[in-house]
Amino acid sequence: MSRPDLPDSQVKGESEDRIPVVDVDVLVNGDAAQRSEAIRHLGRACEEWGFFMVINHGVPASLQGATMDACEEMFGLPAEENAEYMNPTLMAPVSLGTSLNSAYWRNYVKGNVTEYATRTRGLMLALTAAISESMGLDDGRIAEALNLEDCFQLIVWNQYPPAGPDVGLPPHTDHGLLALLFQTGVDGLQVQKNGRWILAKPIPNSYFVIAGDQLEIVSNGRYKAALHRAMVHGEQARMSSVCLLGPCLDTVVQPIPELALQGVEFRGIKYREYIEHQRTKTVNENAAVVVDRARREILARQGSPNSPEINA
Repeated sequence: MSRPDLPDSQVKGESEDRIPVVDVDVLVNGDAAQRSEAIRHLGRACEEWGFFMVINHGVPASLQGATMDACEEMFGLPAEENAEYMNPTLMAPVSLGTSLNSAYWRNYVKGNVTEYATRTRGLMLALTAAISESMGLDDGRIAEALNLEDCFQLIVWNQYPPAGPDVGLPPHTDHGLLALLFQTGVDGLQVQKNGRWILAKPIPNSYFVIAGDQLEIVSNGRYKAALHRAMVHGEQARMSSVCLLGPCLDTVVQPIPELALQGVEFRGIKYREYIEHQRTKTVNENAAVVVDRARREILARQGSPNSPEINA
């Protein structure tokens, strides 16, 4: 039977092209049988897609709307008022910028809205616990391995103008553990599955959850980072909010030993160094693959394949 809450594109396509939907309320508050089935479903979504929607997630629609309205207002400020925020540093509390070249175009704001950041961080931590369980681990195992008590969180608001190139942001993976993406009104997010691009059409007030590079590393490749891109609508501007959760910046991220009994697919690397390496590279569809190259380059600079800085 068709799900009445699913967008048409999710219902009419073949089942393997339907973006998985995860009910967070069941994950958190369901009985044992409900939770067990929901966690299995979540695990399949992570393994087969690295991408899914969450509903009943606990972030009020009024808060989602208020943060998007505030962001839209900031994008509309005169250039002289925004000048003080044109700061490219990763740790700046608020920064504005633009990615503009012949291939793609977006404007963005990075910042921290306290209540929204708190709510979305709690949601991502709850999902991390369930993802940990989906791999047969204790619910706190990933959080422990990545020191998520001191997690890194980044919130970015994107504005894609209607005029310009068709691609707002080219194919890429995210450097963090998980990302939540919320959009209003205009579609444009696409995710790649089995070599095909699939348009992601959200259920109202839902979030898309995108697996990042650190989940691929910590799971020893069992769960893949999702390759995705943003396309531009020809007539309307598109806005999205992305909340990214990452390990503590000084945490050495490496496969959890329990998941690497048949061999280690990735060497450890400090998350801070991973971000610094990624920021020196052009965004491209091989972002998830360059992690191994990143490690080799860092090890080469340090002069030892057994550097304690990397393998601690």
